Amino acid sequence: MNMPFTGAKLALLAGRNLIVILRDDDPAIPFPAHWDLPGGGREAHEPPLACALRETAEELGLTIAPETISWGRRFTSGGETNWFFVARVPEEIVGSIRFGDEGQRWALMPIADFLTHPAAVPNFKARLQIYLDEEGLSEKPPADLSGGR
Repeated sequence: MNMPFTGAKLALLAGRNLIVILRDDDPAIPFPAHWDLPGGGREAHEPPLACALRETAEELGLTIAPETISWGRRFTSGGETNWFFVARVPEEIVGSIRFGDEGQRWALMPIADFLTHPAAVPNFKARLQIYLDEEGLSEKPPADLSGGR
């Protein structure tokens, strides 16, 4: 995981919901006013997971333990390599969120809504769907996403 990469994202599954961030409505940034996931650009030589966890702490004030991460994959698109991670977190974690200074607000969004939302960042919808498909969760009722396996 120490290959060159640009950034990392973390999908936080809280029960049947996903913790999302509404990006700033600034035409100078990619996907303005779109629903995004915590994460961002790599600093110095940090590994991919450290990048995703640091960004999550900065953006949502959440400290996510590395062992909470249940899935991760490297994706290359448009000449850039990025990482996408998934963690299941208890729903109560939302009480600990302390929103940072990037984005307009955070929200809990049903996973199915994110996957079909016209203003969700397309790459992250696709990557989350890959995770769900690989874990055999796509065809289960949403309530099954909250349980352990």
